[in-house]
Amino acid sequence: MQNAKPVYVIGHRNPDTDSICSAIAYAALKQAGGENAIAARAGQVNAETQYALDYFKAEAPMLLSDLYPRVKDIMLECHTVVKETDSLRYLGSVLQKNNLRSVPVTDDDGRMVGIVTVSDLAQRYFEELNMQDLGEAAVSLKAIVDIIDGEVIVESDENTKVKGKVHIAAGSKTTIKKWVSEGDVVLVGEGQYASMQECLLHNIACLIVTNEGNIPEIVKQDARRTHSMIVRTPLDTFTAARLINQSIPVGHIMQKKLTAFQSHQLLSDIRGTIEASKFRNYPVVDNERLVGIVSRDNLMLPEPERVILVDHNERGQAVEGIEDAKILEIVDHHRLGGMQTGEPIYIREEPVGCTATIIANMYWQKNVEISPQIAGLLLSAIISDTVLFKSPTCTGYDKITSERLAKLADVQIEEYGMALLKAGAGIGDMTPADIAKNDMKEFQIGDYHILVSQLSVMDVDEVMEMKAELLESMNVLCTTEHFDMCLLMVTDILKESTELLYVGSPKTLIGEAFMKDASGDSIYLPGVMSRKKQIIPPLTDAVQRMPK
Repeated sequence: MQNAKPVYVIGHRNPDTDSICSAIAYAALKQAGGENAIAARAGQVNAETQYALDYFKAEAPMLLSDLYPRVKDIMLECHTVVKETDSLRYLGSVLQKNNLRSVPVTDDDGRMVGIVTVSDLAQRYFEELNMQDLGEAAVSLKAIVDIIDGEVIVESDENTKVKGKVHIAAGSKTTIKKWVSEGDVVLVGEGQYASMQECLLHNIACLIVTNEGNIPEIVKQDARRTHSMIVRTPLDTFTAARLINQSIPVGHIMQKKLTAFQSHQLLSDIRGTIEASKFRNYPVVDNERLVGIVSRDNLMLPEPERVILVDHNERGQAVEGIEDAKILEIVDHHRLGGMQTGEPIYIREEPVGCTATIIANMYWQKNVEISPQIAGLLLSAIISDTVLFKSPTCTGYDKITSERLAKLADVQIEEYGMALLKAGAGIGDMTPADIAKNDMKEFQIGDYHILVSQLSVMDVDEVMEMKAELLESMNVLCTTEHFDMCLLMVTDILKESTELLYVGSPKTLIGEAFMKDASGDSIYLPGVMSRKKQIIPPLTDAVQRMPK
């Protein structure tokens, strides 16, 4: 049986083409095996990746900003609601039938407008003796007719709202004159014809004859002349009066000031509100629409999100909230970064140039056909990560895989590859802050928390003209995000070299790693294109050599 909770296949923060395309391809492979897998991303799609998606007519994966438990994860379906125009009698039957203590209230268009509880209904019944004035409750004549199972003898506009009070006709004509007014509703017992006529003289809204009493023709004529409705009910006068009190619409007693939540809110943000309030259930409202209910009794940690990590395995590079998720698998081509799990999981790590190379061969090993679209996306990832096979991380395995994928995708590798790299090589309208964070990855190297960003371009001079602004933005990153050092690789695709900019301390780490004078803020590294193979390993070795 397929698990209803999806498995998110997701790459690292600030995703590159490999991270995005590998997530799409691996999710598709899982789906082919019958799993409820969904491709996701932990950041915005860059220009290069968008080119690949557009070229092969693929949608970007869903944006998953974090994996923290949210209201939607514990939300219950709400099958029972009442409308604000429903009567209190109907409300009572709903509460009793469903054994509820509260129920959400919507308007006729389905918008959430309030909530009503058993306590609200009970309070209204305690005030029953003072409920005879229906003017403020906006009760319609139709509602009164329906609730007393009445038969309309003389018609009037049934949608008319009662503006007066409800009375039981008793006593002499003089007594009736004292308390009956225009717009009132009056109940009259069987045979009280004089009282009927006297009441109609005061232009009442409705005359209700109880016990299915006879209504003389002259009384009917009086009602037509005064435009009053006459209704006959089989109920006795006392019962009819009580039921009319229950014809008041729910909207009149509901609580309009709601303690409501939205489905995307974090559980950690709502716990305090729930603990400080007295209610058992809380509506969940999105765009004014009721989408569910949160129960105080159900306020516990939900089943964690299930995720498969591709193209990374370090907690610092993973989507926010990964510590609250259940990691099922890791498919990657980087160094092991110390990710811990609560139980054994499937891990596939290979020393190749791209995660997509691993995933493509998993398709073939499982005898699953690769569609032209998926083949094109996997090829795009390999071209991107190996910089069209120029990166030192590129292996023969990557090249052979790319050739097979190119045939399936029906593209020429060199021609398509240059177009793809060119799409991502310009800085366009990127600000210095954007460049400083481009394709950034966090690393814990010894005692140092280091950020390494990379921008691959065909015109390095265009970027280096902003050097002062770039360094300033990098310093801001160091301060605000609490990094020891921030590095930016400005990689020249054509010359196969990198200008490495750096801020923070210790700068001696840069000098020790690359055997250069690092007293300034940048060094030139010919032949360096790979962060994974040519930047992180030297830094790691240098940390180990430096005195403690």
